[in-house]
This record gives sequence, structure tokens and C-alpha cells, in this order.
Amino acid sequence: MVAAERGIGFQEIHRRATAASIREVAAVLQEVLSRKLTAYIAGVRDAKTVSRWVSGEVAEVRDYEAERRLRTAYEIVQLLLIEESPRTVRAWFIGLDPYLDDASPAEAIAEGRQREALAAARAFLASG
Repeated sequence: MVAAERGIGFQEIHRRATAASIREVAAVLQEVLSRKLTAYIAGVRDAKTVSRWVSGEVAEVRDYEAERRLRTAYEIVQLLLIEESPRTVRAWFIGLDPYLDDASPAEAIAEGRQREALAAARAFLASG
């Protein structure tokens, strides 16, 4: 798993999330969040699609919004892994978040509320 290092800034994490291949993005998300949760966030019906991204069988995401959701989730995972364990990161993604009107971050991203989810992740880190 590619984990962010301490001392790395928000801009660098964003740059890395932008430059990462879909294969890397999907692999990290599948490892930390699970295949099913990654599929939910991306908005794909079949979780096997995530496995196809990880294996390289499918090298790109054809839906712009799905790719945007995946990259946002990846950026948030990398951001949270600076301070938190993978178990805590997954729990944060599925838990109800007061910064998101008590929706889960996974739900917010799946609904296209990427900016709000990213702000909630930053707030979570700041509160710790």
C-alpha cells in the first residue's frame, strides 16, 4: 500500500492523487476500504470492475465522474493515512460525519460531494 508520509502537504498529496494510475488508485482503495465500498464510491454496479482496474485488465475509467470520485477517495485515504491506521480510515469512510450532515464520507463522495468530503477529512485530522 502506498501510504502518505508525515510532513507531506495537502498540495503534494493532491498532486500524487492526480498522477496515480487507475490501477494504483483502485488497489489502494480496495486494500483500505474493500472492493465493495470502492465500487459503491465509484458508482459501478459490479464490484468485479474494481478487480479489473487493480489487475490492469481495464486501464482506464470511461466515466469522468466515476474517476473523479475514485481520485478524491484516494486523495482522502492518503491524507488520513498520514495520521491514522487503515482500520480507522475505513471506519471514517463508513461512519456518519457531522461535517457532512451525518452522511458517511463514502456516501457523500458517491453523491458527488467531493469537496465536502475532502473538507470533512481535513477537519477530522485537525480535531485529532
